Amino acid sequence: MLQTLEWWKQTTIYQIYPWSFADSNGDGIGDLKGIIQKLDYLSELGVETIWFSPFFKSPGEDFGYDISDYKSIDPRFGTMEDCKKLITAIHKRKMKIVLDMVMNHTSDKHFWFEESKKDKTNPKRDFYIWKQGNGCPPNNWKSMVGAPGWNLDKTTGEYYYTNFLSFQPDLNYRNPEVKKEMFSVLHFWLKMGIDGFRLDIFNSIFKDKDFKNNPLSFRFFPTPDNHDEAFFQKKTYNLNLPESFHFAKEVRKEISKYKHKPFLIGEVSGNDAVLKSFLGEKADGLNLVFQFELIHFEYKKEFFENLLLKNETDFPAPYQPVYVLGNHDQKRYMSRIGYDVNKAKVLSCFQILSRGVPVIYYGEEIGRREGKIPIHKGKDPIAKMNRFVPLFLSNLLGIYINRDNCRLPMLWENTAHAGFTKGEPWLPIGDYENDDTVEFQKKDPHSLFRHYQILLEIRKKKDSFRLGSLEVVEGKKGSILCFERTYKNKTCSVYLNFGEKTETVSLPQRFTEVFAFGDTKLDSKNPNSLYLGSNSGYIVERKR
Repeated sequence: MLQTLEWWKQTTIYQIYPWSFADSNGDGIGDLKGIIQKLDYLSELGVETIWFSPFFKSPGEDFGYDISDYKSIDPRFGTMEDCKKLITAIHKRKMKIVLDMVMNHTSDKHFWFEESKKDKTNPKRDFYIWKQGNGCPPNNWKSMVGAPGWNLDKTTGEYYYTNFLSFQPDLNYRNPEVKKEMFSVLHFWLKMGIDGFRLDIFNSIFKDKDFKNNPLSFRFFPTPDNHDEAFFQKKTYNLNLPESFHFAKEVRKEISKYKHKPFLIGEVSGNDAVLKSFLGEKADGLNLVFQFELIHFEYKKEFFENLLLKNETDFPAPYQPVYVLGNHDQKRYMSRIGYDVNKAKVLSCFQILSRGVPVIYYGEEIGRREGKIPIHKGKDPIAKMNRFVPLFLSNLLGIYINRDNCRLPMLWENTAHAGFTKGEPWLPIGDYENDDTVEFQKKDPHSLFRHYQILLEIRKKKDSFRLGSLEVVEGKKGSILCFERTYKNKTCSVYLNFGEKTETVSLPQRFTEVFAFGDTKLDSKNPNSLYLGSNSGYIVERKR
């Protein structure tokens, strides 16, 4: 089935964490002017859409995900005038801009919440979820980080609910005034030319109106395939409610009024049936949802083959998978492959050329390393909550406690503070070599940066990769994954060797080489036979 031409199905997304990308004024924190100065770099890299983690006004207790004013720019990052220049500069380069919209909760310093907690009769009281507890919390709900969800307000003697951190009170979407206010926020930014929104923990928007207790579970730690059953309870009544599925359609309908066709990409969790519920049975909900299986990859052919087969079965067109190797909440993927650049090239080829929308976290294109900041020194509020947990234990259990380590500043050049700032960086730069920097890798034809750049260029130029169907060529022996992308009369075949031994591959008749990386060699006696070395790849095109 041919893909439709919606721009957001064809795009590639690059996530910028504003604190850590580029600092223009020497205060050690990245800012909007710094980002503007680096837009030519992103254009040269070849990304098409830039997603920004929040730069709205915020106390910064959760580094922007605790918003105190949705319609103002945090002074750390600049001014509204800087933001307007950023939007204009991005569009001038034919790129799109996506803002991180935290609709589930605000900061406890937001005007709404400050009014809400003054007394029980305040007009803003019902903007949040308040409940009497009779000396104990109203029910057994735990937050997504394992802490109690209910927080006692001593002034009024009632509890307010937080599904993430205690200083991030959840909004009450059963109040029509809350919807009205939040839709006005979306309209404010869409009228400024924003091309879409990433919706933070969107599956938490609605909670059970009767506040029923969550059922017991014997699972304590969440796992990559199960975030909704953890901390000894099934989150039946505070995550993934049917009202949230319906709300996805409401938000989609609200933004569809704009001619520039903005889109929504949701951070949600659950099995594939839950994810599809957010997309809508008629693909009329959120445009896209993050699928996080790739973050937790096993570096072997079977994992990637099974992932493609599953997504082609469960998310066929008009649905579009989303492939993510990392973000601001996850350990850098390079750490999971021993910082092996050859393996990184295989992974990025899979991510960028599969049928789906690839999301690249800043620095992945240069192999940015994971930090080594101890938990007890973390600025991350989750690290502060768990400062007494030994690092070996968190690693053993596969729990990522200190998110500072995936948020280290960008490595621009081999100068003081890697060219990120002229001041003292808000987080340490960490260990790096000259060849880890953008400056070095842009000059090296075999660098990871150049590899990403070539793949993104191929994706743009070849309709098969932007618009085509995908078919897994099963039955390949050994460690070779092969998938084909077809659009109209052309098919591109991608061969990836996830193993440590050279494998022999039979190529189609009358093909044209598109790209090769790693140790690859055609048989001199049989040009349709390819020797594909360890952690290498080969891409060909043919007419059908």
